[in-house]
Amino acid sequence: MTSSGAVDTDPERRAAWKRLARPAVLLAVTGISIYLLLPSLLAVFGSWRSLAHLDWPFAILVLAFEVASYVCLWELDRLALRMKGWFPVAAAQLSGNAVGRILPGGGATATAFAASMLRAAGADTGEAVAGFGASTLLQLATTLTLPVLALPAILGGGGVNHSLATAAVLGMAVLVLLVVVAAVAFTTDRPLRLLGRGVQWLLNATVRRRRHVTELPEELLADRDFIRSTLGERWKAAVLAAAGNTGFDYLALLAALHAVGAQPRPSLVLLAYTAAELLALLPFTPGGLGFVEAGLVGTLRLAGVPGGDALTATLLYRLVAFWLPLPAGGVAHLLFRRRYGDGGRSH
Repeated sequence: MTSSGAVDTDPERRAAWKRLARPAVLLAVTGISIYLLLPSLLAVFGSWRSLAHLDWPFAILVLAFEVASYVCLWELDRLALRMKGWFPVAAAQLSGNAVGRILPGGGATATAFAASMLRAAGADTGEAVAGFGASTLLQLATTLTLPVLALPAILGGGGVNHSLATAAVLGMAVLVLLVVVAAVAFTTDRPLRLLGRGVQWLLNATVRRRRHVTELPEELLADRDFIRSTLGERWKAAVLAAAGNTGFDYLALLAALHAVGAQPRPSLVLLAYTAAELLALLPFTPGGLGFVEAGLVGTLRLAGVPGGDALTATLLYRLVAFWLPLPAGGVAHLLFRRRYGDGGRSH
């Protein structure tokens, strides 16, 4: 006969094992993913000698565009969090981003860490999590809409002129359309309902599953309403900030390509950029490490970029967009602690 003490401890043991099992599984999946993608990573980092032959004005533009992209992201977060100051928002985003790319959990870990920091700056933890959630959803919507808006240019053979100006104009035109589409989606229900029904039909018609996808239009409307209620009257400025965040990041990739002397078809560069953004969402490795490098090199080669140039451009872009923000996050956290204390953990 089992004693009452044993009965009481069994659920506790199971709960403890579950708490340990989840991070262990995540670490195992991350390790396996990086191992499988290691050849691609080594090929990208193995091209570091080619960085000595960059067109440095364009290489500097990569950094400038990426900084502008982060500034737009901080503005988006600031609007979503309803905070006046820039410093706590920027410091929390950089620190959370760095933590999310080092520890298991990815975006969830980054959000929790950033929200705990903002608590020390006077923000409510629940409101901070909701604000970051609205910001993330708006960024995701921006990314998912890009290939749809770029499709006419891709199918129509756009981008015969391979200059940087043509590529930039194409990207900005797509982003203007993005702002218009976002404004329509925020003010009316019908476009989202039609989109939800179309995607729902496509998923049910092409993918075998035990249960068909249902109520996708209602879920899209619910997400839209959550973003709109969180942002309030600031949604217009938030849409512009989200578009700027994506637009400057796209320009950074273009500048990286021109820094290595490549001039691919602009519409396909936009498609390669979108693929890289979607691969970065995969939870198997921090920030899509390995997946983004392999996917970006492959899609750039399909866009007409020679193999060596694709490797070097990917390395330059990822050094600035992925690796440079990691030490910047550490510095931001130290500066934040000097001003506000222990990042909210002592409060």
